[in-house]
Amino acid sequence: MELYRLEICSFSGYKIYPSKGKVYVRSDSRTFRFLNGKAESYFLQRLSPRKIRWTQIYRRLNKKGVTEQVVKKRTRRTVKAERAVGGSSWDEIRAKRAEKPEVRAAARQAAIEKSKEKAKAKGAAKKV
Repeated sequence: MELYRLEICSFSGYKIYPSKGKVYVRSDSRTFRFLNGKAESYFLQRLSPRKIRWTQIYRRLNKKGVTEQVVKKRTRRTVKAERAVGGSSWDEIRAKRAEKPEVRAAARQAAIEKSKEKAKAKGAAKKV
């Protein structure tokens, strides 16, 4: 059972309780209900309620006072890109990682020996 009927202000969109507000009847017999004289005055000045900050229409359009909808902040996940480094492809790098440490140490030693031999040969070529 409804005790009293609430009207809605034609300008501001707020509720008008019984015995409050004003009714304006235009010459074409259309009725407008206003919360107070301020809303009526703005309506008669032909101001747009969309541009007046305290109206419900403005608040709805500009998403003011919407506290119920808490939007979960999105987290940016870093995407790991597997790229080639220094002229060697990703497959070569993966293969080297998969090798046993002893094999890698032996290959490193062989490379060092090779570079030393090359340097010696270069030094000998300079002397001659």
